[in-house]
Amino acid sequence: MENFIQTINGLVWGIPMLTLLLGTGIFLTIGLRFLSVTKLPFAFGQLFKKPDKNDEGDVTPFGALMTALSSTIGTGNIAGVAAAITIGGPGAVFWMWMTAIVGTATKYSEGVLAVKYREIDADGRHVGGPMYYIKNGMGKKWLWLGGLFATLGILASWGTGASIQANSIADALSSSYGISPLISATVLAVGAAAVILGGIKRIASVASRLVPFMAASYLVGGLLVIGFNVSHVPEAFGAIFRGAFGIGSAGTGISIGLMMLAMQKGVARGIFSNEAGQGSAPIAHAAAKNHDPVDQGLVAMLGTIIDTLIVCSITALVILTSGVLDQSCLPTAETAASFLANGQPAGCDTGAPLTSQAFGAVLTPTVGGIPLGEHIVVISLTIFAFTTILGWSYYGERCCEFLFGEKSILPFRLSWILVTFAGAAALMFEGQVKNIVNLFWLVADTLTGLMAAPNLVALVVLSPIVFKLTRDHFNGLKKGAPVSYVADDQEPPAE
Repeated sequence: MENFIQTINGLVWGIPMLTLLLGTGIFLTIGLRFLSVTKLPFAFGQLFKKPDKNDEGDVTPFGALMTALSSTIGTGNIAGVAAAITIGGPGAVFWMWMTAIVGTATKYSEGVLAVKYREIDADGRHVGGPMYYIKNGMGKKWLWLGGLFATLGILASWGTGASIQANSIADALSSSYGISPLISATVLAVGAAAVILGGIKRIASVASRLVPFMAASYLVGGLLVIGFNVSHVPEAFGAIFRGAFGIGSAGTGISIGLMMLAMQKGVARGIFSNEAGQGSAPIAHAAAKNHDPVDQGLVAMLGTIIDTLIVCSITALVILTSGVLDQSCLPTAETAASFLANGQPAGCDTGAPLTSQAFGAVLTPTVGGIPLGEHIVVISLTIFAFTTILGWSYYGERCCEFLFGEKSILPFRLSWILVTFAGAAALMFEGQVKNIVNLFWLVADTLTGLMAAPNLVALVVLSPIVFKLTRDHFNGLKKGAPVSYVADDQEPPAE
């Protein structure tokens, strides 16, 4: 099974997908005239702007961003960064950064289209996302592409949003506290049921409280660790840049295999972490109480900045400066081909346990016999991953509704609770199934890539709409005139 999934993963994350993902981001960045960089201060101002009483939507722009961040700040930031470094080498971090930098324009465009082409369902909810902007923006002949995205979205939500998150929580709790995966599975399933059965408003309410607090706590702990190891920071950056371009540790010669491995795992983990281009976050932003697509697009792009350029970078520097990495488990110019074909050697630490070791190696005061740093990682991971389970349940639910209608929502929510339970409980078979954690990550990576492809095609096709809405918005602001916006029901979709 692992060999089969490894083969599929290699095909999905080959040169075509890397080109499509990075190429789309670069194209949108240039087309938007680097708005995702120049308008960052303005975007933060929009984040805390109070919605107009006449704005349609289900949650505030801040609540929509927190829902989106609840699904992005999770295992990708803690376990995913560790996996990227150990499987793709330190150079993978550079390609995570590149994915995030061009991903800000991608995420902005997703947010714009999400609000522009959203609909109101039979129950009065504002629904949107790639399947809707494909349907309403690209016309009926592209409806199959929207259906394909929604189908892959359901599968990816079960894999990326439920099972891998629950599995990572169970792995961390078992490694640090000896808690049985069966107990973790039961608690997670019950907790998820208590929130997701209440819908988007309850999810946004919980996320708005948990995400900012835990993100701040994790960042403070990470900065402390980096501060204690500040003398190793230049060395860490050196390893990142050498590995990114396939330069061996000796600094001589370039290995194309090592560079491709770093790029493949860095981009895959980058999109898994910040979801720019994947098409999941616009599903949350479509529910925002914001009548203007550009305003919400600006809010949406902040998610990539916060998630990857800040939180993931902290995790990466903690790991690379702590001295806990087993060098024999890292790819080299000589072993890159083997890593590409077979993955990481068995017995090497990856995921959350490695990040826990890195924190624990520096923040050594013990609480209950366990280093303080390890407590920080495990608690952060548990809450981050749990909020990811909540956010992704909404994404999968909207995809399911698009395909099967409102009556499918409750069955989907029940299936979500079961998949969450199964993802954590699967760790019970760790002794019988070799590298079961790596297997879960391979599946998640593969589904992430498959889900992104239809969305990236839609972003390219609809980019003229994004560029026009953006120009009109900022030209109106320069003239001091209110920005006009034509509602979707007044403008027929293209055929």
